[in-house]
Amino acid sequence: MAVTLAEISKLRALTGAGMMDCKKALAETDGDMEAAVEILRKKGQAVAAKREDRQAAEGCVLAKNEGDFAAIVALCCETDFVAKNADFVALTQAILDAAIANRIETLDALREMEINGRKVADLITDESGKTGEKIELGRYEFLTAASTTSYNHLGNKLSTIAGFNQEGIDYQVGRDVAMQIASMNPVAIDRDSVPEEVKTSEYNVAVEKTKEEQVKKAVEAALKKAGINPNLCDSEDHISSNINKGWLTEEEAEKARVIIAETSAAKAANLPEQMIQNIAQGRLNKFFKENCLMEQAFVKDGELTIGQYLDKTAKGLVVVSFKRVNLNQD
Repeated sequence: MAVTLAEISKLRALTGAGMMDCKKALAETDGDMEAAVEILRKKGQAVAAKREDRQAAEGCVLAKNEGDFAAIVALCCETDFVAKNADFVALTQAILDAAIANRIETLDALREMEINGRKVADLITDESGKTGEKIELGRYEFLTAASTTSYNHLGNKLSTIAGFNQEGIDYQVGRDVAMQIASMNPVAIDRDSVPEEVKTSEYNVAVEKTKEEQVKKAVEAALKKAGINPNLCDSEDHISSNINKGWLTEEEAEKARVIIAETSAAKAANLPEQMIQNIAQGRLNKFFKENCLMEQAFVKDGELTIGQYLDKTAKGLVVVSFKRVNLNQD
């Protein structure tokens, strides 16, 4: 049976499959449209199963907000070529729109959600059949708040959403905050919301770094006092290299090794504990200022923190939650 262009076009519209795939499916089913649709869907399932062990590291990330609800969807694939395809981006947008409309709260619920009578999971399988790549829902994030905002960075790899404690926030203010989150990648809203294990880890790192610096300063002072350039002795590899270059004699190198060992041990045993704690706490405070959204310097006005910017805009306005999804390396 001859297959007409009109039939091929109709099947393509129903499935989104390529023209040749549609032609082959119609020829195989003698023009039976429903059977052809089923063949193409099974092809998608076969491709999806075949590609299951592949890595889907590329994709499209989109965010959207409506009133008190905001969400981010990351639909992942294998190549950037597919990620930029108009149909792939349109599918991501359709999933996001439906998630917003249905106020979806879990990734599993998103997979089971229906769009035009078909589950999202099945639509993704169909897309896998069309592209020949592994396609999966990589991330889904949502939040609810008195008011919300969203931001999609150019290229559809990075999106953010944020929620505020007051209704009716100015659009530009919301966008400024969402862009701040995209740019500065905060770990928490404020220092009180930083997990205790993170605080403890950062403080301990700060203590060790401070101790190392104090020991290093003492060693450098001792080497200088002995007439040896500390820069020539900052590691055993450098000492050996500088001997070969004639910048250190064997006697100077051995003398430096003794000074380094004795001074390091003496200083480490007599570090002023309170001073170490004070410096470490200062470093922890710097960590908070750099990584807590409300304490970060506003990228559009370094004289203000985000907290000050929001309070200046509307008294008492604060961020109560945010999400950030990035497929690229931060």
